[in-house]
Amino acid sequence: MELLEFTAADEEAGVRIDRCLSDKYEDLSRSYLQKLLKDQGVTVNGKIVKANYKLQAGDLVQTTVPDLSEPDILPENIPLDILYEDDDVLVVNKPKGMVVHPANGHTSGTLVNAIMYHCQGNLSGINGVMRPGIVHRIDKDTTGALLVCKNDTAHRDLAQQLKDHTIKRRYRAIVSGNLKEDEGTVEGPIGRHPVDRKKMAINYKNGKDAVTHYKVLERFGNATYIECRLETGRTHQIRVHMTSLGHPLLGDEIYGSGKNPYHLQGQTLHAMVLGFVHPRTGEYMEFSAPLPEYFLNLLEKLRK
Repeated sequence: MELLEFTAADEEAGVRIDRCLSDKYEDLSRSYLQKLLKDQGVTVNGKIVKANYKLQAGDLVQTTVPDLSEPDILPENIPLDILYEDDDVLVVNKPKGMVVHPANGHTSGTLVNAIMYHCQGNLSGINGVMRPGIVHRIDKDTTGALLVCKNDTAHRDLAQQLKDHTIKRRYRAIVSGNLKEDEGTVEGPIGRHPVDRKKMAINYKNGKDAVTHYKVLERFGNATYIECRLETGRTHQIRVHMTSLGHPLLGDEIYGSGKNPYHLQGQTLHAMVLGFVHPRTGEYMEFSAPLPEYFLNLLEKLRK
């Protein structure tokens, strides 16, 4: 348990305490500070106050921050393919078949289990729970670069970059059929499929804006090798958008035709390039995850 305190300055008079706390303690999320206020963890001059309390010059503000609780996730010694790591961020190359977050049916062997072991407690603690700060996800059978935040400051900064669409994400994919255009843009809001709840779909009623740019890299007649650049990051975005053009990803068990002549394990999709501004240094960084072996082997087969 940690006690944080400060005395309100003249220029802070009249400022709501929740806003002032958020400005003072950048490592604590606004929602977590609101929770501390609600749980009576903040006092002014020894008295419990609410979030809308307006400070007066000279007020002694004390905030009791409980120790981080351990999440109900077991660390597992699973090897990670690390593309980059420092005290703030970790970039990993996720293999095919690995689930990112534990869920029903996948409580172990996930990327989060592996990160919990690798980081040994040095993780984001947003909302009082120590957890891997994964700000974007990729599907179980999608491979490639994934960003992990190791503290709250990095988590909030990179989550904002993701919200502002400034994180660079380029994917490689192989779709069925021969795309007509050499490049193009697919725009269509993505939401839950109205009938099949396991699927996402272009949904103009309940979907969220989604934009995917694509460029043809190589044509094989019955398949096309493409690069996709995301403006947004909706669930199954590339898979849904390419299917909407009549060109689902090869191996896609949810959106494809069901035929799998190349004996693929899930969709042929790889998160190749990841670029972002480092939350501490302000320097732009970019990383590339090499194409996995299955992807290279498939390209070789298609070229014959």
